[in-house]
Amino acid sequence: MPVPDEAAIIGVADRLFRAIEQTDVATIEQLFDADIAVWHSGDAADNDRARALRVITWFIDRTTARRYEIFDRQVFESGFVQQHLLHATGTDGASIALRVCIVIKLGANGLISRIDEYFDPKDMAPLL
Repeated sequence: MPVPDEAAIIGVADRLFRAIEQTDVATIEQLFDADIAVWHSGDAADNDRARALRVITWFIDRTTARRYEIFDRQVFESGFVQQHLLHATGTDGASIALRVCIVIKLGANGLISRIDEYFDPKDMAPLL
């Protein structure tokens, strides 16, 4: 099966982070493959699609504003790796600046099939 080309991969990346910034959970759901596996720092095991969507929805619901400051994005054959600083303001006014390295793989269908997200979980404390 062919893998998505570079333009398609960049398009998915841009759509995903824009959707998170704009509170667009429907677009995030459309980008996630049915069999997606998602791992975050601190997780004991991969999350399935339902759990991954609950986590991202929780984050969006706990914040009033989100902005990505992208430092680097490198595309590889079936996905990309990105380093960014995620700025977010909590519903109670607390703010975070979360330094993240994320690896995202796409399946042949062009949907996100795997996410590995590396960050220091203690940096999320102001939102908890």
